[in-house]
Amino acid sequence: MMESYQTLKAGTSATGEFTDRKSRFIAEIRPCTSETEAHEFLSEVKSHYFDARHQVPAWIFADGRKRCSDDGEPSRTAGMPTLEVLEGAGLKDVCCVTTRYFGGTLLGPGGLVRAYTAAAQAAVEAARGAGSIIEMTLVTPVVAEIPYSAYERVRRMAEDAGGKVTDSIFSADVQLTLAFRSGEEEAFLAALKELAAGEERAHALKTRFAEF
Repeated sequence: MMESYQTLKAGTSATGEFTDRKSRFIAEIRPCTSETEAHEFLSEVKSHYFDARHQVPAWIFADGRKRCSDDGEPSRTAGMPTLEVLEGAGLKDVCCVTTRYFGGTLLGPGGLVRAYTAAAQAAVEAARGAGSIIEMTLVTPVVAEIPYSAYERVRRMAEDAGGKVTDSIFSADVQLTLAFRSGEEEAFLAALKELAAGEERAHALKTRFAEF
């Protein structure tokens, strides 16, 4: 299982353009985590560029699912090159839709591949330049129940093990919710058990991907 991947920040998008012999290729990339979101994005682009000849979609998700369409362009000249740009950039949970306005001159299969590739690359670089690309890491949350007197020491132990405190609840005891890169929580759990003289004071939750 992969330990990390890159995606776009929620609520962001980026656009890149490429022109060849008066044909315009406008690629827009956006975070998407389901086919429903991807289809909604495609519909939005089609509505915005209603007079364009082609709208080529490509998406790839963190669970390995991916899909693309040439939307009337010659086979494997549009959707597949766009998908390959996303894969080459290490992106997951994203959708890219490229709109083409025909300029009157046929570009040929090679020209189309280059144009769709260039437009998608421009969109990815625009996202990167805007700081919209983030890394999602496989994270294991840990919940610890500790006495007030151990609070600062346990915080330092977590930080020394590479963890971060994501939440604190103060009641009879202190409940700390911590996040570790998966695998790094084991050292903390062992150290906390030793501190508590063998008593189980923490437990790990299900791993998930999150910005760390």
